[in-house]
Amino acid sequence: MVDVLSQNEIDALLAALSSGEMDAEELKKEETQKKIRSYDFKRAVRFSKDHIRSLTRIHENFARFLTTYFSAQLRTFVQINVVQVEQLPYDEFIRSIPKMTILNIFEAEPLQGRMVLEVHPNVGYAMLDRLLGGTGSAPTKIASMTEIETTIMERIFSRAFESLQEAWKTVLDISPRLEALETNPQFMQIVSPNETIALISLSTKIGDTTGMINLCIPHVVLEPIMSRLSTHQWFVSEKKTRAPEEYEALKSRVNKAKLPIVAELGESRISIAEFLGLSVGDVITLNKPVEEGLSIKVGDRLKYIGSPGTIKDRVAVQIDQIVTEGVEEFDE
Repeated sequence: MVDVLSQNEIDALLAALSSGEMDAEELKKEETQKKIRSYDFKRAVRFSKDHIRSLTRIHENFARFLTTYFSAQLRTFVQINVVQVEQLPYDEFIRSIPKMTILNIFEAEPLQGRMVLEVHPNVGYAMLDRLLGGTGSAPTKIASMTEIETTIMERIFSRAFESLQEAWKTVLDISPRLEALETNPQFMQIVSPNETIALISLSTKIGDTTGMINLCIPHVVLEPIMSRLSTHQWFVSEKKTRAPEEYEALKSRVNKAKLPIVAELGESRISIAEFLGLSVGDVITLNKPVEEGLSIKVGDRLKYIGSPGTIKDRVAVQIDQIVTEGVEEFDE
């Protein structure tokens, strides 16, 4: 963005030039000099702004799905929002989280590598308290979890990954699977310390308890699908082709569908008084001669012309002709 000077700043600049406090030649030299920007190789930029925007969109959907899931599970007010999406070295992420926290280490095939969903202890213990019948308050002192508490947390977060799968469907069909649950960041080394990661920070509020949920995705995991994270992929819709097995499954389901078939002898219009006066032996004249075929409809569409008859003392209809009414052409 180009900086625009206000009128007061312009007046002050002109006054400084007039009084000799600033030299116009020095200003020109500064403009011609090359601007040097420092680059930290430990904080390598692997994700472009376009990638960051795409990750933000994906995980905004993830936050909405997660809000719905936790609200249903905990039966209390839950609010989850994306605070920021940034890239930083993995070592910096490890140093920024508490020494005692909840680390859900998971994989998401077909992506190769491990990722981490870090849950602040305040949020994790508020969920645990709520699931065990409490009000959803976090303890003042965080202690190590028991085996029962660990099992409960594994169950609730294993199902939470379904929300991540749903949010990523627009980019890639992934199958997240919880691999392990840790509480000490020092025992978790999923990539090298200098590896760049995408860190998605979600602010979380459960009742009166607030905290953060951080999703750590290493660059090496997303590298094979980086092209799909461009804005172009979000706006260009590709024509999808059905796999043969999908087509056969759809065909099988359609073949099992039930539709009503009606053979019409004909139609007639009578008044309500005539209808109420009908008795056994009365004859109703139809609008079709006897020699004309019957209209056989499938659903509400005319599909066949047939002839009435009997088979083994039962009323039957023989199909004599197939008509094209009701046939619709669909593009493949």
